[in-house]
Formats: sequence, structure tokens, C-alpha cells
Amino acid sequence: MSFIPATARGPLFMLTATCSYVINDTMMKLATEGLPPYEVLFLRGVAALLLGMPMLYMLGYQRQMPLLFERRVLARNLLELVAILCYVVALANMPIGDASALGQITPLLVLLGASILFREKIGGVRMALICLGFAGALMVAQPTMEGISIYALLALSNALFSAARDIAGRRVAGHVPGMIVAMSAVIVVLLGAAAMHLLTEDWIMPGPRHLTLLLGAGFFLIFGHFFIFMAYRIGPTSAVAPFFYTFTLWAVLSGLFVFNELPNTLALCGIGLVVASGLTIVLLDERRRRLTIVA
Repeated sequence: MSFIPATARGPLFMLTATCSYVINDTMMKLATEGLPPYEVLFLRGVAALLLGMPMLYMLGYQRQMPLLFERRVLARNLLELVAILCYVVALANMPIGDASALGQITPLLVLLGASILFREKIGGVRMALICLGFAGALMVAQPTMEGISIYALLALSNALFSAARDIAGRRVAGHVPGMIVAMSAVIVVLLGAAAMHLLTEDWIMPGPRHLTLLLGAGFFLIFGHFFIFMAYRIGPTSAVAPFFYTFTLWAVLSGLFVFNELPNTLALCGIGLVVASGLTIVLLDERRRRLTIVA
């Protein structure tokens, strides 16, 4: 990828990752129209494993295979497992745009978690923006007098555990290839989904349409895992993070053109608040970084 300017690689990788994840989510949601969610997650994992393991050998990572089960890689991917177990049930029962939008508070939670765990200063303005993002998430979730939907809670739980995953991912050593981290995530989620399926669901024989969708989902899943990990590894967070919010754009487009769904006015306003608060935090951090360098 030497032909891509170094400054453009991180943002381009993040755009590729978010688009890949939404294609994966779209195919999974279509597959849940006839199959239970954890079975869908398990079958997607099988497809991703069958596609991804030959890629590891083609890339020459045979000697790094033990790193699939390195302690910090596993810690990151166990959090990925909990996040996706929540998300797949939410995705099967919510509009894809709403489910994805609730996941967009992940970077705000990463910032909050870093302030608690690493004692990074947030400041009043950033704290206000975090609160604004959470308000936007509530506008998407739209709690009623009976309480917030269980599926919206699951989507919010996905954001929480995804933030924990990203914080844990910072501790993965630099010599661990991104593809190794991605395939480790595939294996961990596959095993977790198999266990949840056996405990909570009955097996339904998938048809050719289901298998085709899940083969495609597995393919795009690998690319999503790989490119989001590499985006943060090779690009400055301030340059890469704004492009995380294209996830919502892809998801709304998928909901509109694939499922004929469009979030209602309140949810669209909430999506706007989440995206605006996250982008503002990123831009403020970049401005502060530049002023520090000049000083």
C-alpha cells in the first residue's frame, strides 16, 4: 500500500472498516430472518474462519500463530465477544440504523474510560460533549413509561463493551500483526456463539440463501476487524477517529435501501447529536495538540 500517502492511510482504513462492518451487519440481519441470532453468529464465525485461516498462511504468519492466544489479545477479544453477543440480538430486533447509532457512543466511552483508568484529564467542555452524546443516544433509544427497550439496552451494552475492547486493544504489543488480532477475535466469538446457541436456541437448518449471506458476512467481518485495528495502529487518533462516524451513514443508507427503514425524526436528531459531539471532541483534541506543539 505504498502508493497511498501515509497521512491518508489511517482515515482510508477507517472508512473501509466501517463500510465492511455495515455490509457484514446487513447480511447478518438478513440471515436472522429465519435463523436465531446466535446460530447466525456461529455460522458467520465458521465462514470467517474458513476464509481467514488460509489468508494467515498466504501472508506468512505461520510463526505468529501462537499469538492468536496471547494474553492481551485474548483479553481484548473476550470483550469483543461480550459486545457482539449483545449486538447481534439487538440487530435482529431493531432497525439497523438505530442499532448502529447507539454503538457510536463507543469513542465517548473510550474517552471516559481513559480518564478513569489512566487519569487523563477530560475538562468541562469535553464532559459536556460526552453528556450531549449520551443524550443523543437516549433520543435514539427512546425510552417510554414502561422503560427503555431491552434491545436498545443490548445495543448500549455493545457500545460499553466495545469501548472496553478498544481500551484493552491499546495494550496489545506492537509486534502482533493486525490480521492475527482479527482472526483471534473470529475464533473467540465463534466459540462463544456456539456455547450461547447450545444453551439458549434450537438448531434450524440454514438454506442456501442463509449460507451465502453468512459467507459474505464472514468475509467482510475479517476486513472490518483488520482495518479498524490497523487504522488506529498506523494513524493518529485525531486523524482517524472522525471517520468512525461514517458507520452511522453506511447503516442509515443500508436501512433505507435494503430494509426500507428510516429512523424517525427524534432518532435522526439523536444520531446527529452523537456524531456532532464525537466529532467536536476529536477536533478540540487536535486543536489542543497543535497548540501544544507550537508552544
